[in-house]
Amino acid sequence: MKKLSLIFVLALLFNCSSGSDDGPTDPPTPQPPSAATLTFPENNQECNQGTSINSTQSSVTFTWQAATNATSYDVVLKNLDSDVTVTLGADTNQKEIILDKATPYSWYVVSKATGTTETATSDTWKFYNAGDGITSYAPFPATLVAPTMGANLTGVTSVTLEWTGSDVDDDIAHYDVYFDTVSPPTAQISDDQTATTANATVAAGNVYYWRVITTDAEGNNSQSEIFEFRVD
Repeated sequence: MKKLSLIFVLALLFNCSSGSDDGPTDPPTPQPPSAATLTFPENNQECNQGTSINSTQSSVTFTWQAATNATSYDVVLKNLDSDVTVTLGADTNQKEIILDKATPYSWYVVSKATGTTETATSDTWKFYNAGDGITSYAPFPATLVAPTMGANLTGVTSVTLEWTGSDVDDDIAHYDVYFDTVSPPTAQISDDQTATTANATVAAGNVYYWRVITTDAEGNNSQSEIFEFRVD
């Protein structure tokens, strides 16, 4: 009887030792997400497909194409009138948001993935949320391009200010450019121009501030952000 028990134990040991000794398999490395592609509200357009809540607000469903490897998203929304930015989380590729009517906004989406801190950011789009009875909208605030915010320029005596403009009604009439060593800038260096560049004289040792005011054919206008740069 003891002999049989010993044979049984040896058999068990043999079976256990003959199995795989590879050990546990490491979990796959989390892959970073790709950038989302925005779909609605459309870029540089009037958004008139929202659901009216009251005379001042409406609800709009933002949508974008699902990003590869993304498990969640942040919708970053900026009111271009007040410069207030909010970040709203989403678990799918859409988010219903309450907006002010007759107000310009910009938005973009940040893709996130579980298990990694890497993110990806979509393009930034602008739109006007429709207003009751509004037939003409102010232009979007100009997007300042160069010099970039916080730039440090060396060995220059002049700079070319560059920006882009857009308007739902496509009726931008002109731009006024303000450039100064104080903020907000009060010295107007160009007015009633249609070009989207302007030259400015600078001197070493100064910090400069600039902004652009855009006016449309109806007399509506908007002010850009204020950018600053330093000249050494």
